[in-house]
Amino acid sequence: MANVLDLKRRIRSVKNTRQITKAMKMVSAAKLRRAQERALQARPYAQMLANVLQSLVRRAALYGDEGNGDVMHPLLVEREEKNVLLLVVAGDKGFAGAFNSNIGKAAQKFIDYRREPKQVTEDDSRPGEQNIDVETVGRKARDLFKRKYPEAVWKHIDEEHDEPIGISHHIEDLRERKAPVEVTKDLGFLLAKLNFTEVDKAAHSIIDRYERGEIDSVYIVYNEFKSVIAQRVVVEKLLPIRKLGSPEITVAEEMSEELKEASARAASSSGVSINEPEETELDREAKKFGTADVDYIYDQEPAKLFKHLLPRYVTTQIYHALLESSASEHAARMTAMDAASSNASDMIDSLTLTMNRVRQAAITKEIIEIVSGASAI
Repeated sequence: MANVLDLKRRIRSVKNTRQITKAMKMVSAAKLRRAQERALQARPYAQMLANVLQSLVRRAALYGDEGNGDVMHPLLVEREEKNVLLLVVAGDKGFAGAFNSNIGKAAQKFIDYRREPKQVTEDDSRPGEQNIDVETVGRKARDLFKRKYPEAVWKHIDEEHDEPIGISHHIEDLRERKAPVEVTKDLGFLLAKLNFTEVDKAAHSIIDRYERGEIDSVYIVYNEFKSVIAQRVVVEKLLPIRKLGSPEITVAEEMSEELKEASARAASSSGVSINEPEETELDREAKKFGTADVDYIYDQEPAKLFKHLLPRYVTTQIYHALLESSASEHAARMTAMDAASSNASDMIDSLTLTMNRVRQAAITKEIIEIVSGASAI
């Protein structure tokens, strides 16, 4: 059994750890409030953009007038899914409970399902074996999938000599696929400031690949956030666009009741509301925007409008997913640090009780020795 001095050192060490976890909990709670505000502020814009596109779809044909059946924009074209792009949004840091691991598991399940051979006699709905490109957002997702799958390689080709002159990650270069599942790009810089301009650049890179036919569909895995106790890991289909304004959720994994209770306790002790934010006047106006049953006169052709608005719609979807994932990460870290602080308090109580018992046993032993010595005299 440890002596009193060792137990005092352990108690002091656990107390120091508890101070750190409490500080991290309060920092995460503050960041959660700001992230939640940013997500709420982005919703009216996304709603109005979806309403404008829906209004345009109702008043303009999606197919050309020349009778050739061509759609107005390549992002509306549906192809057989042979090459799939999976965008995985996780976090840069740990100490967030199962936040990062749940996202990794959902992405891995998606990859495994897409890579299973199609069983015609048993299930005709299976997609069959597909090539999957993985783009990661966040250091945790990058480290996980780079350990499992190789990185994609592109080679610069010298047009005059027709020889490789180097290796670089550029879409325009010639790609040599060596594995059915490859990590193509790391977009971890998007989480640094969550700047819309940077998200727009990354989204246009994905859109260009889809328009050139390099990929046939795009999915995104992230943690959807509504409130502290209303979160779920979802796999959402971004491209091709099928229904504007309604995200196409293919897989969703809800929070467990135990985790909801832990999140509620952490939120109540940090002063964070567990209820979903109430709808504001701006939200109500955004829902009405562009929904009037009147005729509009468009200055541009429908094809030009689709050309400019549909890429912005995809960018908005990715940006909103990043905002919600950021809020979910802070909520998960707040819950994890609250549980760590509670466990530290329980450990301090247990160690204090053990120390008192050891000290009492030492005192009793000394008293017995004194009494025995006095009796011997």
